[in-house]
Amino acid sequence: MRAGCSRNDLTDRPKQMTEPVRRRTHARELCLQYLYMYEIQPDTAPAELDAFIEDHTKTNRDRKGRIIISEFARRLCLGVIENRKQIDDWIVGIARNWPIERMAHLDRNVLRLGVYELVYGDADAPPKVVINEAIELAKRFSTAQSGSFVNGILDRVRMLVADARSNGIDKPQPPERLEIGGSGNQTKNKIQADFTDDPFEVIPDVNEDSDDGMHKY
Repeated sequence: MRAGCSRNDLTDRPKQMTEPVRRRTHARELCLQYLYMYEIQPDTAPAELDAFIEDHTKTNRDRKGRIIISEFARRLCLGVIENRKQIDDWIVGIARNWPIERMAHLDRNVLRLGVYELVYGDADAPPKVVINEAIELAKRFSTAQSGSFVNGILDRVRMLVADARSNGIDKPQPPERLEIGGSGNQTKNKIQADFTDDPFEVIPDVNEDSDDGMHKY
């Protein structure tokens, strides 16, 4: 967590927002906050999900928007928790030498949310929008370097998922982790460290000027 950002800062932020925020952007922020709480309080957080979402959306005067935000945030939270084992396998399969427990709490939860959307989420959400949203969450709530870290991993997920689906695999499995010194002939379905392109190149922002046109993502 970046310096000066306490847990209260994170969980109270939606109530302090004054600028318009796209509905799904707001829902993703709520999901990140809940996943953070879930890690700290795994025994009590599941029973508090509905109350958490209600408390952080009740001041929204847009009734339709409030419903969309609540439903999408709930779906994301439950989806990440239900699939967390496989989601973590995706992350560690790509982030070689970075065990999930070594990652910052916020970084790994941003990654979990992004992987869930890319692998298990709605097909109508463009992958680059999902990745850009995750980058912004990481930069906003974590460290200056977190955006590039998140971008590098999620872009690999995007490419692997696209490749699998082009071959008729609708639900691709996580890549196997390639350990240092592993057998050279075990390359199928592995992620190599010597990428030919830059894994930390930031994807250009998608043009999302219109809330009406983009809130569904």
